[in-house]
Amino acid sequence: MGKRYFCDYCDRSFQDNLHNRKKHLNGVQHLRAKRLWYDLFRDAAAILQEEQTKKPCRKFLQTGQCDFGPNCRFSHMTEQDLEKLSAQVQGEKRLKELQREGADIPPGTIEDWLDKRAQRLSTAQSNSALLEKPAPFQYPPGWPPVQELPPSLQAPPPGGWPVPPSLQWG
Repeated sequence: MGKRYFCDYCDRSFQDNLHNRKKHLNGVQHLRAKRLWYDLFRDAAAILQEEQTKKPCRKFLQTGQCDFGPNCRFSHMTEQDLEKLSAQVQGEKRLKELQREGADIPPGTIEDWLDKRAQRLSTAQSNSALLEKPAPFQYPPGWPPVQELPPSLQAPPPGGWPVPPSLQWG
């Protein structure tokens, strides 16, 4: 059968030789899939700039669908989408300016989460130190009384199960 080449962008495999690999890597389907993959990681400012330079797609505005999909050379964004995107870009710019000025990091960052987590853990440890005995085992509500359960499902006695003399260490 031989070696096979798997393309992560296209999610397909084929026999690996120089001719097949070169044909695939230069193919339109592969180049489109690769472009779509990298488009996922573009920042909002680049997307906004590109979408503002495009004309609106008439077919998409009329029917809500376009035969070309993401490969269409016209914009499929509505005015509301463009406004949301521009607001996101403005928010990112403000955040970068605050960070450059050395201002405190705004709430909702990872540092805030880590501080709250540390406080929760410290209070949980101090509360557990106050408890000397663990709470006794209780069956969940709705379970039948202990007498009706088979021995394998019954809770162990307070001192634990007795060990037979034959199993004890000598």
